[in-house]
Amino acid sequence: EALQSLLAGRVAAAALNRYPDPQATALSARIRSVFGIDPRWGILLGNGSDEIIQMLIAGVSGAGCCVLAPAPSFVMFRLISQWLNVHFEEVTLRSDFQLDVPAMLAAIRLHRPRLIFLACPNNPTGNLFYETSLRAVLEAADALVVIDEAYLAFASRDHTALLAQYPNLLIMRTLSKLGLAGLRLGYLIGDPRWIAEFDKIRLPYNIGTLNQVAAEVALEHFDVLEGQTRLIVAERDRLLARLQADARLHCWDSEANFLLVRPHAASARAVHAGMTLHGVLVKCLEGGHPLLANCLRLTIGAPAENDRMLAALAAELTARGAQS
Repeated sequence: EALQSLLAGRVAAAALNRYPDPQATALSARIRSVFGIDPRWGILLGNGSDEIIQMLIAGVSGAGCCVLAPAPSFVMFRLISQWLNVHFEEVTLRSDFQLDVPAMLAAIRLHRPRLIFLACPNNPTGNLFYETSLRAVLEAADALVVIDEAYLAFASRDHTALLAQYPNLLIMRTLSKLGLAGLRLGYLIGDPRWIAEFDKIRLPYNIGTLNQVAAEVALEHFDVLEGQTRLIVAERDRLLARLQADARLHCWDSEANFLLVRPHAASARAVHAGMTLHGVLVKCLEGGHPLLANCLRLTIGAPAENDRMLAALAAELTARGAQS
């Protein structure tokens, strides 16, 4: 509440009759400071990760362009490529959701992609790819490789150390998962020469004044966001233990703010529909990719919300079990 009150005062004082700072200078400096971004790397802000993905694809597009990503992964890699009329290829993950490195390298040789996306932790599977696999792709690719660290706040590893070793690497992050999804603020880190080129196609004033002010206030009190993140990680681990002990489903380990589960006997679509009637909305992934057959993705919320979700899930699993 104290942070909300401070935010209200700062927003009220914002000069809304003026255009925003086009470079978001103060906010960029705050992001560098809070997240310890080395001064040698450039930074580019976007209206959420989605705008950054769009800038990246648009920046490399042209005759013969191909974008490559593993699957299943963040759906916007494929959708934005399609919207921009850029050829998109995907390589299916292994059954353990790790990168199929031989298949990735074969796809790189065959399709000669200009841009490769690697979400790490991956969405919606929640796992980190092995660093050796990431390095294999970076070393094999005559392409720009973007590691999407959207769920970094909940993960045990980041990849900034790789920037100094691989000039074809950029790292993409977002503030959304820190509890600031409404601000729509993402950022790209990497060699200033890459950042300068993509900045040329960034729309002017893409980060509004209110977004800049609100993000600065929140990052000035980053300890509050870190406290929320620690709570979510603790809750994730609590739910993980509960769900992995339930013989009626399989629950995968996660380094994100969600858990992927697969009911053994019940239909994921039916469980999803039933949970919705309980007032609990989770994500049904059935039909999205063969590796996600009969899967649900459960986002971690506050403890009371998580308990309500567990109760709704258990009720539906029991009901479906009785029906079968």
